[in-house]
Amino acid sequence: MAHWPYNTSKWARLREAKLSATPLCEICTRRGLIVEAVAVDHFKPINQGGSPFPEMSGLLSLCLPCHNEKTASFDKPGGQTFRRRFKGFDANGNPIDPFDAWHGGASGTVNPQQKTGGVNKRRLNNKCS
Repeated sequence: MAHWPYNTSKWARLREAKLSATPLCEICTRRGLIVEAVAVDHFKPINQGGSPFPEMSGLLSLCLPCHNEKTASFDKPGGQTFRRRFKGFDANGNPIDPFDAWHGGASGTVNPQQKTGGVNKRRLNNKCS
């Protein structure tokens, strides 16, 4: 993989900026949970043509379980690109998957901050369900 970014100072700065701007897992927030984000993930994976250093809107702040869920369902070679990456609905009945066509994900221009209705609840075990 040419120019893999994860061991560069540029990626470290971008990752820190994203986690500072969005310190909570964006998917758990949609699920009504408050969970600290520990990973920064690309909307469009690098191995599928995504930019190694995208704009902040091209990144997701995720907890480890949500990061693993996205990677397992979409980012791996042979992943199921036609299904939802994140399963479930928010308190308003909207899909929590920011890539869902309902959120505009079909066009590839989605804002994961939009439509995050519902009440946040703190989970004691800090895991997504």
